[in-house]
Amino acid sequence: MNDSRTKTDREQSLVAKEFIWDTSTNTEVHFYVEPVLRKWLNSEKANTLLDLGCGNGALTARLNQFGLLCTGTDFSDSGIQIAQATFPNVNFFQSVMQDDLAQKYQSQFDVVISVEVIEHLLLPRQLFERAKEALKPGGTLIITTPYHGYWKNLALALANKYDSHWHPLRDYGHVKFFSISTLEKLFEEQGFLVESICRVGRIPAFARSVMIKGKLL
Repeated sequence: MNDSRTKTDREQSLVAKEFIWDTSTNTEVHFYVEPVLRKWLNSEKANTLLDLGCGNGALTARLNQFGLLCTGTDFSDSGIQIAQATFPNVNFFQSVMQDDLAQKYQSQFDVVISVEVIEHLLLPRQLFERAKEALKPGGTLIITTPYHGYWKNLALALANKYDSHWHPLRDYGHVKFFSISTLEKLFEEQGFLVESICRVGRIPAFARSVMIKGKLL
């Protein structure tokens, strides 16, 4: 049987101590979120950016090339090792979502982004806590996560694609499944004014991901 999954997917189907990275290249997700990210970042006239859950650092490094001073952090040791070795001109450091950022990075960033991370967190509010520590007053938080809506969920059920979509055997896989409504509620609960929402990848009804941008009040 031909196994077309990436090494990351194969490893994550086993018992793993972390989310394993084996490549320094951009993932498929990066390519369809980057155009909207760049548009939103340009509108914010941001200078400093923290990538919270940067993985292998590839997207962080691309944004750094467009004039932003970027910093990336992730809990994955393999991801941070790849990022530091491949992109030495960008600052990367290892941390877990529970780690307080206030001591070193209090109010240092215009923007915090978190790309396809929140769905992996049992305690998603910790992401907002870290973002609020790192953001300057009135700073911007941008989150992307797999999109879940009526038509897409129905299509997944009819096609019997839930296992391949949710990856239940993957350690450190998806544990939270957000709709646009629940994301908005979480932003508002955590003190952010939602400014923009965009579905990306495929047509909107069957979008791969949803992107949401909010301003810290």
